[in-house]
This record gives sequence, C-alpha cells and structure tokens, in this order.
Amino acid sequence: MPADISFFTAFVVGLLGGVHCVGMCGGIVATLSFGLPQEARSRWHSLLPWQLAYNSGRILSYVVAGALFGGIGALAAHWIAIHEAQRLLLIASGVMMIVIGLYLGGWWFGILKLEHAGAKVWRWIEPLGRRLLPVRNMRQALALGLVWGWLPCGMVYSVLIWAIASGDAAQGSLLMLGFGLGTLPNLLAMGLFASQLARWVQRLWVRRAAGGLVVAFGVINLLRGLPALQ
Repeated sequence: MPADISFFTAFVVGLLGGVHCVGMCGGIVATLSFGLPQEARSRWHSLLPWQLAYNSGRILSYVVAGALFGGIGALAAHWIAIHEAQRLLLIASGVMMIVIGLYLGGWWFGILKLEHAGAKVWRWIEPLGRRLLPVRNMRQALALGLVWGWLPCGMVYSVLIWAIASGDAAQGSLLMLGFGLGTLPNLLAMGLFASQLARWVQRLWVRRAAGGLVVAFGVINLLRGLPALQ
C-alpha cells in the first residue's frame, strides 16, 4: 500500500477510534487540566498551549515507537527472501487492518485484549509520570506527554503491529504519526468544531463506513500477499 494511503488510513483509524481514545485518555486530559495553575486553565485559549504540549509529547512517543517497530519488521524481512518477506508483511498488515476495521465498525472488540499485555510495562513507566506532577512549565507538559504515549492501549498496539508489518522504520513512524494526528481532535476536545467532530465520529453509520473502508484496504493487502502461502 502506498505510504500516502497508509498515512491516511492510519489517520482515519485514530480519528474514528475517538470514542475509545476519549474513554482511555479523557480522564488523563481532565486530570492534567485541573492540575495546572488557575491562570492557565481560566480560559480555553490559555489552556490550549498546555494541551498541545501534552499531545505533542504523546504523538512523538507514537512516532518513536513506530520507527522502532518498523525497524523490527525490516530486520525480520532480511532473514528471509525479500520477495517472500514483502508478501508476508502484506498479509500481516492486511490482517491487522481488518482487525482494526472490525473494531471501528463495532463488529469485534478483540484488540482490547492487547491492553492487558501492556499493563506490566506500564507499571514501570507510570511512576516517571507521577514525578512530573504537578505540571508547572511547558517542558514538564511535553515530558509528561512522552510518558503518556506509552499508556497501554489496544488501538495503539494494533497500529504498532501494523508498523512491524510495514517492514520499514520510516513507514512505521509515518503510520504512528498519522494515527496520533487522528486522535488529536478528540483529545483536545476544545471549541465548537471539536465538540461537533466528537459527536460526528460517534455516529454508528460513520464508524461502520470507516470500519468497512479499513477492512477493504486490509483485504486488498491480503489478496496481494496470499501468493506467499503457496
């Protein structure tokens, strides 16, 4: 799949996965906001830079993780014939896209089980975030966002597996960047447009249309990669 289409698809996954993102991270956003000085949270435009700092750190963590996992995929591809590796990676990415699409459409929620796998890792990382509280400057906000980016999340893990299947560090980081930017409007949740967008992405027909689109992309990748099984 071309890089621009993969980026767009990952963006749609992040945007339409907003219900899950708000459920997972909405409480964190609220906690961080209430922990800021009174003058910083008195108006939405004074709070916005802090929220952007948190989310910039979070998305940067996604990009780093995407590059790492894409690099793992690239190393794995060198262990077998290049032509065969490309087709196997297509199959793996197709499967993950179908799984994500089924979740977006509300048809299957198996990816939520991935969150349990990351809970043990989070126990080691979470204390780092606590040391940064309360947030008093932008550097702290950015650093806290970097920690927040490693919060166990089935959606994030699914896209990371997709990043492995991309077989390329740059492509993996691009996928995670697209996903992270897609989550941004819902997590900022500020202003009239963001509120309208949040309501729009929760509509069943929108979620199912997006889920069907992602599933279709996954099926295309599967069909392109299936000869590797012969």
